[in-house]
Amino acid sequence: MKVTLKGGVVREYDAGTTAAEVAKSLGAGLYKAACAAKVNGELADLRTVLNEDCELAILTFDDPDGKKAFWHTAAHVLAQAVMRLYPNTKYTIGPAVENGFYYDFDVEKPFTTEDLAAIEKEMAKIVKSGVEVSRFTLPLDEAKQLMSSQPYKLELMEKHAAEGGELSFYKQGDFTDLCAGPHLMTVSPLKAVKLLQSTGAYWHGDSNLPMLCRVYGIAFPKAGELDAYLTMLEEAKKRDHRKLGRELDLFDLYEEGPGFPFFFPKGMILRNQLEAYWRAEHTRCGYHEIRTPMILSEELWHRSGHWDHYKDNMYTTKIDDRDFAIKPMNCPGGMLVYKRRMHSYRDLPQRMAELGVVHRHELSGALHGLMRVRCFTQDDAHIFMTPEQIEEEILGVMELIDSFYNVFGFEYMLELSTRPEDSMGTDEQWETATNALTAALKKNGKEYIINEGDGAFYGPKIDFHLKDSIGRTWQCGTIQLDFQMPERFDLTYTGKDGEKHRPVMIHRVVFGSIERFIGILTEHFAGAFPLWLAPVQAKLLPVTDEHNAYAEQVAEKFTAAGLRVEVDNRNEKVGYRIREAQLQKVPYMLVIGEKEIEAGGVAVRSRRDGDKGVLPVDEFLKLALEEIETKAR
Repeated sequence: MKVTLKGGVVREYDAGTTAAEVAKSLGAGLYKAACAAKVNGELADLRTVLNEDCELAILTFDDPDGKKAFWHTAAHVLAQAVMRLYPNTKYTIGPAVENGFYYDFDVEKPFTTEDLAAIEKEMAKIVKSGVEVSRFTLPLDEAKQLMSSQPYKLELMEKHAAEGGELSFYKQGDFTDLCAGPHLMTVSPLKAVKLLQSTGAYWHGDSNLPMLCRVYGIAFPKAGELDAYLTMLEEAKKRDHRKLGRELDLFDLYEEGPGFPFFFPKGMILRNQLEAYWRAEHTRCGYHEIRTPMILSEELWHRSGHWDHYKDNMYTTKIDDRDFAIKPMNCPGGMLVYKRRMHSYRDLPQRMAELGVVHRHELSGALHGLMRVRCFTQDDAHIFMTPEQIEEEILGVMELIDSFYNVFGFEYMLELSTRPEDSMGTDEQWETATNALTAALKKNGKEYIINEGDGAFYGPKIDFHLKDSIGRTWQCGTIQLDFQMPERFDLTYTGKDGEKHRPVMIHRVVFGSIERFIGILTEHFAGAFPLWLAPVQAKLLPVTDEHNAYAEQVAEKFTAAGLRVEVDNRNEKVGYRIREAQLQKVPYMLVIGEKEIEAGGVAVRSRRDGDKGVLPVDEFLKLALEEIETKAR
């Protein structure tokens, strides 16, 4: 058989060769690093037997899917260690997640910090043993016999078998788990493992079902990688936007409104600066801003398809005996705005942008500061266009998003997500849409990865994953190509031929959620926002009461010029007030004494550059306004 490898290289192997054997033939280094494989684009186990011509990719820890297989195996080692130390435990599921893995256990009492240390020690013994991981399948009756003492596994097996799925198991030494895989060939590569915390989690996320003990962990092939990750976690704690939001008096969340953020005056300054920049850039790029209602009839959401795919996340209400829903997204309203009048091909593309407040029901356990909320502002835009305009419009959106992220100093990675199982539309429409996004990505020239099956229910998408100052990634911008909603809402335009045609539509966001983006920015800059975003751009610090009048005059001049300043004339030593301003992350501290008054200036202390000496008032103002204008970081 012919196996097509990375870069289009074709090699011949005997039918019946495994993916692992192919990896071995390509070099001992690759074989040792291999975690999983992709066969014809589908994620597969290294144990997968290849019987016919195919495309094969060997995945290492550097590949996202390789990481998942690595972490999934670590989760099984965690469960094995728990069962050795606490044999009466009932174990449930243990998936890989975005950063590491977890496993949920039904135990008599939650694990303590001391318990986690003991489990971690037992995991190290298992890894040191180098035990091989093997896979096998069983019919339902034999599987039930094997797992007779594990009620959660019995429930999963019944459900899986009822859906016609194969019951596969992975075994490593004295531990066996029901699992679809893939997994590593042995436990040996799990050189550096750390259990991070133990929390509570309901079975199936349902508060009516048992509360389980969830243990989170992380694992790496090298100890140095684990050390770097733990250092990053410590840095992340210092940058936690929830902590900084309170300390800097920007925003907070209260028990009276779980998942519904409060923004304070300084937080609103930050938010308004972001929105003003957003509006200016969208006007420059030919967008027209609209606003649509927050509550719309339930029938509209059936028409759009959201009800079938999203109803569990929607809040509903009744008005005059009619059923309504609070919008979880802005798109159906955008359809009605387009449909308000007739359109010609000469009117297209139409770019309509909206800072729309949306509500989505999230489980209380999933809420996390501004990162996961129940109410947020989505910086949406919907672009209606002819099929011929698709590529140019996608490239235009990519250019716009790139310009935004460059302003904040974000690097980013591109990801193309393809058709999910739960989707609308024909194969032909999805193929056309996916090909259009692929062509635009290739023309854009930046590297991208493919995330199979993770598109929106109405179309494929390009996601932008930002990398912050401490190396974490955040999915923010997205471009989604949609043939479905124009059809469902019977949107049309008159073509050159005088006939009615169906427009194609792009859904896209840049910030994603304004609230979440503010959370990301707060952590990215550790609260020390660049001058153009800083709620207070300069603090004037008169040395004594005799200098207050001059400080107030300077403050009036700066305020009139558009600079956001405060005068701190409290009866405290200047050094104390400087330290307080530094803790509040104020970009400039301007000290005023006799010498400065005589010189008609201010003694400038920069948050970034330290003491810059005495500058004339007008010179400092000019420099500050230039820094704001250029959005310097």
